[in-house]
Amino acid sequence: MQRLMEKMGLLALHRIDPETAHGLAIKALRAGLAPAPGPITSPRLRTRVAGIEMPNPIGLAAGFDKNATVITQLSNAGFGFIEVGAATPHPQPGNPRPRLFRLTQDRAAINRFGFNNDGMGAICARLADAERSIPVGLNLGANKTSPDRAHDFAQVMEAARDHVDFATVNVSSPNTEKLRDLQGKAALAALLEGVMEVRGVTPVFLKIAPDLTDAEIADVAEVASDAGVAAIIATNTTLSREGLQSPHATEAGGLSGAPLFDRSTHVLAQLSTLTDIPLIGVGGIASAADAYAKICAGAAAVQIYTALVFGGISMVGDIARGLDDLLAQDGFATVAEAVGTKRSDWL
Repeated sequence: MQRLMEKMGLLALHRIDPETAHGLAIKALRAGLAPAPGPITSPRLRTRVAGIEMPNPIGLAAGFDKNATVITQLSNAGFGFIEVGAATPHPQPGNPRPRLFRLTQDRAAINRFGFNNDGMGAICARLADAERSIPVGLNLGANKTSPDRAHDFAQVMEAARDHVDFATVNVSSPNTEKLRDLQGKAALAALLEGVMEVRGVTPVFLKIAPDLTDAEIADVAEVASDAGVAAIIATNTTLSREGLQSPHATEAGGLSGAPLFDRSTHVLAQLSTLTDIPLIGVGGIASAADAYAKICAGAAAVQIYTALVFGGISMVGDIARGLDDLLAQDGFATVAEAVGTKRSDWL
C-alpha cells in the first residue's frame, strides 16, 4: 500500500513545477509520510570510509536537504549516510526561478540554484539539534558576492565542525560564477589549506566536477593528497548536454541523472588509479546494479539524488538490499573487497 501511495504521489508531483514539487516532498518527509525502515544494514553492507562507520554505503548527495530540515527523517529512510547543504556564511536566495528542470525522457535534471540556503548559522543550529542514527555531513559553499570565497569555505567549516561527521569542500558547482576556477591546482591547494586549519578533527571531503581534463584530474589527486583530504566525491553535475532528448535540454545549469553515469564513472575509475584516498561515486545511480558498478570502478561508497525524483525514497532500501545480493553473488564478504575490482572496464 505504501509503495502504491508513493507512486501516486510521484505522479502528482510530476505534474507541477519541479522546485515546488521538491518543497512538497520535503514537507511530506517532515510529516512522516515517507518510508522509514531505519538504516538498512548487514555484515556485508557495513563499511568504513575515511574512518566513518556506515551501516551501508548508499548515501544521499548534497542538494536534497539544502537547509538541514529533515535530517532525522532521512536518517530513517534506509541510507547509510547523508550530506546536507550546501551552506554559505550568509543566507542567500540563489538564482532567479525557474532554476530546476525535470528531464523525464532522459531520467535527468538540470539545476541552476546558485547555493540558495538559510546560511551557516541556521543550518549549523539544526545540525546540532537533529536526532540521527547515521553519519551526517555538510556541503560547504561560498556566497556569490563574497570577495574571498576561500575564506567563506573556512568560515563554514569552523562553524560546522562540531556538528557533523564530515564536511565537503564543493568547488565543483557550475552555478556560482567562477567557482570552478577554484579547482585549479594553486587555488585549490590554498583553499584546502585554509579549511584544514580550522577543521578540528572533522574529516574533509572534496567534491569535483566531471568535466575536468586528464591533467586536471591528476592535479586534483595530487593536491588532495598533499592537503590530507579524507575522501573525494566524484562527481558533481556536468555542463555537457550530449545525447539529451528532453525539451529542457538546452537550459543553463548542471545536469544530473542517468546521462552522467558513464562520464562520472570514468572520472572515478581514473582517479582511483592516481590516489589511495577513498572515493565516493556519484552520478546517475538509479539501481543496485549502478551502485555496484561504481563500487567495482573504485568507489568505497556512493551517493544518489536525481533518481529519487523518478523512483521515490523507497528505492534507497531497494538499492541497499540489491547491492547486498550482488556482492554475495560475486563472493564478496564486504563492500571493501569489491572496490576497484572492475576498474579496467571504465578506463
